[in-house]
Amino acid sequence: MSVDDRPTLSAPDDDPWLWLEEIEGKQALDFVTRQNSLTLEAFGGAAFARDRDILAAIYDRPDNIPYISRRGTELHNLWKDATNPRGLWRKTSLAEFRKSHPAWEIMLDVDQLAAREGEDWLLSGITTQPGSTRAILGLSRGGSDAVILREFDLDTKSFVADGFALSEAKGGADWLDADTLLLSSAHGEGMATASGYSRTVRLWRRGQPVDQARVIIETTADHMAISGIVDDTAATPRSWIVDQIDFFNHALWLRDADGTTTKLDLPTGIWLQAHGDWFAMKLREAWSIEGRTYAADTVLGMSLSAFLAGSRDFAVLFEPEARRALQGLFWTGGKLVLSILDELQPQFEICTPSATSWSRASLGGLPQIGVVDIWPLDRHPSESNGDLLANVQDPLTPPSLLLMERGVASPTVLKQAPKTFNADGLVVTQHEAISIDGERIPYVQTGPTGETGDAPVYMSAYGGFGHSVKPYYNSSLGKLWLERGGTTVQANLRGGGEFGTRWHDAGRLAGKKLSHDDFAAVAADLVRRGVTTAKRIAAQGGSNGGILITNMLVRYPERFGALFCTIPLIDMRRYTKLLAGASWIAEYGDPDKPEEWDWLKTYSAYHNVKAGQPYPPILIATTRRDDRVHPGHARKMAAKLQAMGYEAWFYEPEAGGHGYGKDNKERAGFEVIGFRFLKDKIGWRDGEG
Repeated sequence: MSVDDRPTLSAPDDDPWLWLEEIEGKQALDFVTRQNSLTLEAFGGAAFARDRDILAAIYDRPDNIPYISRRGTELHNLWKDATNPRGLWRKTSLAEFRKSHPAWEIMLDVDQLAAREGEDWLLSGITTQPGSTRAILGLSRGGSDAVILREFDLDTKSFVADGFALSEAKGGADWLDADTLLLSSAHGEGMATASGYSRTVRLWRRGQPVDQARVIIETTADHMAISGIVDDTAATPRSWIVDQIDFFNHALWLRDADGTTTKLDLPTGIWLQAHGDWFAMKLREAWSIEGRTYAADTVLGMSLSAFLAGSRDFAVLFEPEARRALQGLFWTGGKLVLSILDELQPQFEICTPSATSWSRASLGGLPQIGVVDIWPLDRHPSESNGDLLANVQDPLTPPSLLLMERGVASPTVLKQAPKTFNADGLVVTQHEAISIDGERIPYVQTGPTGETGDAPVYMSAYGGFGHSVKPYYNSSLGKLWLERGGTTVQANLRGGGEFGTRWHDAGRLAGKKLSHDDFAAVAADLVRRGVTTAKRIAAQGGSNGGILITNMLVRYPERFGALFCTIPLIDMRRYTKLLAGASWIAEYGDPDKPEEWDWLKTYSAYHNVKAGQPYPPILIATTRRDDRVHPGHARKMAAKLQAMGYEAWFYEPEAGGHGYGKDNKERAGFEVIGFRFLKDKIGWRDGEG
């Protein structure tokens, strides 16, 4: 008897599962309800509830670090716990924050707001203006990217009657002055790009209907988005207009106080940060200008006024090496901070411009530890005195939040996160696997010392969009996997940004298959080193990592015992037609172009599933409120696999957006379903259930 394996590579558009793309369709919701019931019946129960509550209690601990941002002289924080699952927006002073138990002033109780209005609200954004008592709040339903905008008074701690208000759409706004917003929103007829983001930047004045707001610039529908950002660091008011051509390229305009816009004659593939009369940029590709060529990933700096006057006399602030790459750059207190990974070790440099040159210095005094992240304490660069925050941690060391006053003082510990699992006898080691083409692929292994040959391994990776994966402290993996005797592995695949643009580009477009080969190579290396066997390897990946996990299913099934695929992208034939999918063409390619479909089809697992293969069990999970990666990807893949007779499970909670839940308990439940499935399918009885 033949098996219906549609859609196939030979007929990629003959898809019998399209009805599952109807997010709220009755037939589709009946499928989801039935699948959720089966999954919870198999992997729920008392053991699930116990582990979920263990994790939720960790996420809700009162001694977790409250991360802060300074606005004016006040430190602001959004806090969630069991009593406040949706969150409290609150503020305090730096002196108070230094205390072990600071006193907080509540600005907005999101749970009370949601109950009062009968809406599934989460607070997703706060936009303020230096010296002002007004804010624009972004409120999201169930964690979706789309938000409603509403004006809020910080003095009265209430929404402004007849203030700025905008119904649900993707995008946001910035304060141009007390009565004018620079609106970058997809709200309104014809205001959205094909990716679903803002196609215009509008001047929205107080009391004016939004449909009468003047469009000051617009882009074409095939571009990803356009946005306006107010910059208050210059001598006179100005704004930046960013036309996001695709995920990695944009055009820049400078808009002055009179409304005059000037397009900057710069390459489109850059990261640019400006402060006052200075700007710095990282190149994505080599650039030749006035007889000089700068390599990709070089950082250049110069005076903005000199550039606008025609000068191209750049200072070179950073030059990359094969395994040394810039991770980010930002201004604080008139100084430029460069974040660097050198052989995956964090380094930081400070560049200070003057009329004649740029001075350089290393940022010292930080612990030599697996992960160090640094960012400005102040929300508004114009208010910054140079104070920096640093977060330091590794897989066995919980985070510490440090303050570096004016960027030069020795770091002082503001807050220390609690230890949430027993790390006795565990070690962190670094290794490299050799991929299919000979490239060295780094990975971090955490677990007991020595190789048993049968370790229960939890593997994860991402490998996309130039995003660098770092070995953070992970409470859920620590408590429910490491503490119970397991081993974790995190791989640095091509497609990421760990070693710069060349590393990203090697795993992009047609190279995406190499990213997947890298992950399979790490799995094989664990067996080669005697850590475990293939049947004891559980692997998880989400979003772009959903392509990864489903390709492990269809391309490398013999290397894994079980797979957990979350909020995934899978169907590479239709992804550009679903929600924000068109915005990722620069990462994957355009399936409507035959020459690009030629490579996309090689890693569209939805089309590559074949009957009679030794596929390991897989759990595919998404959320209904994910308005970034369409839940249809997960639904269709699960349905097709089940119809072909494979062991495929499915789970879809209603809320969560492009994440695992709208609150700590939902997030914990999502994770625990995955843990319990993986443990069961690799035959690991961890003594806890």
